[in-house]
Amino acid sequence: MPDPSTPQTLHENHGRYPQARTVADFRHNLAMVQTRIKSACHRVGRDPATVRLLPVSKTKPEECLRLAYTAGCRIFGENKVQEAQRKADALDDLADLRWSVIGHLQTNKARHVARFAHEFQALDSLRLAAALDRRLQTEGRSLDVFVQVNTSGEASKYGLSPSEVPAFLQALPAFSALQVRGLMTLARFSSNAEQVRPCFVMLRNLRDQLRQVAPNGIGLDELSMGMSGDFEMAIEEGATVVRVGQAIFGARATPDNYYWPDGAPA
Repeated sequence: MPDPSTPQTLHENHGRYPQARTVADFRHNLAMVQTRIKSACHRVGRDPATVRLLPVSKTKPEECLRLAYTAGCRIFGENKVQEAQRKADALDDLADLRWSVIGHLQTNKARHVARFAHEFQALDSLRLAAALDRRLQTEGRSLDVFVQVNTSGEASKYGLSPSEVPAFLQALPAFSALQVRGLMTLARFSSNAEQVRPCFVMLRNLRDQLRQVAPNGIGLDELSMGMSGDFEMAIEEGATVVRVGQAIFGARATPDNYYWPDGAPA
């Protein structure tokens, strides 16, 4: 159980993070985030090595990503595939840099993800699975994927309902280029922890239940949940991947409700 001393208000720092403008800034911010990860893990008796930090670079220019790369980042998360493709092309001289697409994807853009992405965290339809698999087969590549689950029940969010996930997983072995690693969710965007934490608990409980019935080859070890304002709570509830942007790069030019207006998906 999480420590009761954990702050119960979230996201109050969103929009207040100073811009990272130098390699030293990025190193400082990364160290601070890692310290927060370690503290959250220690509160619940977890090994910090079991949590992967995914720096989210959406809206940030290529020069910022180069600074973050120099500071140690080797993977970036992007919401929009066109933006991610542009950045991947601009930074293709960084041979060990990897890309995770974490936002909703239309099937007609699957070909772009198949060409350059190493990870896709928003799989939520068989039509999209088929489009990705077909393009990946053509490219001779495979792709790590997470199944997106709508744990908040908000109609404005993408993702499968929890009740849809079992049947969805049963169908995924047909797409051999997709390597299922786990589940992903966007929690309710709220300053009230009592509204946020249940989203994380639900995803963990769903994963634990599905492990008993998942087809062979479908991995459910990973839980991608938590952002700059709530990733510590997500870790307390079992997150293995946290998607952190503003705490590393600094505040975006537009407030978070631009990306998630009234809970809407990015």
